[in-house]
Amino acid sequence: MVVFDKPHALTDVPMHYCPGCTHGIVHRLVAEVIDELSIEGKTIGIAPVGCSVMAYNYFNCDMIEAAHGRAPAVATGVKRADPENHIVFTYQGDGDLASIGMAETVHAAARNENITIIFINNAIYGMTGGQMAPTSLPGQVTQTSPYGRDPKLCGYPIRVCEMLSELEGPEYLERVTVNNVKNVKNAKKAIKKAFQNQIDGKGFSLVEVISACPTNWGMTPQAALKWIDDKMIPYYPLGVYKDRSAKEAE
Repeated sequence: MVVFDKPHALTDVPMHYCPGCTHGIVHRLVAEVIDELSIEGKTIGIAPVGCSVMAYNYFNCDMIEAAHGRAPAVATGVKRADPENHIVFTYQGDGDLASIGMAETVHAAARNENITIIFINNAIYGMTGGQMAPTSLPGQVTQTSPYGRDPKLCGYPIRVCEMLSELEGPEYLERVTVNNVKNVKNAKKAIKKAFQNQIDGKGFSLVEVISACPTNWGMTPQAALKWIDDKMIPYYPLGVYKDRSAKEAE
């Protein structure tokens, strides 16, 4: 009996991510969902700039490269061009989505575009060297905040799910993490729901995944997973921030 197998939607190539990075876990979850929903042949992924810039190497579905921050705009165009036959998702980091791409994110959500966004929040710019991101925590040491992020100078971190939940448009917003088995299972449920919402024509779904970046956090992989529990989750609480279908069912 087969108890473990590689998802077909995940390519059989080594990933470039650093040891302990949780991008690989999320990639597998996305691929498993694509397999289980039987949508590989009609799925198009959008990979912008950031650590996910080479995501096209890892998924067997069609992939499009987007300019930094512009993935929701590209996804909107692709989905509107052939809405009945394409399932479109973006895979974006926090620097990409919550900084240079914030306008695209907010307006795609406000319009309730029928796309799925997988948002990786590791509280730092990963690929470009560990600079402070819009999501970096107060007091967090980064390459551009060597004495810790000072809210008086840099403002407070942006909580994306909470902010988007104030809009009328979005169908579904949930924040999850992948630092232990239970949380990985919950993350997969959220990702699957986000894709199913698109299949059902319900509109904009975003799953925020609190993720580890041991290299730029200056930690071991084990310490980084613990840091998610100790520091990230208290500031970015897990849970569903908007689910229009669930609210209508009440």
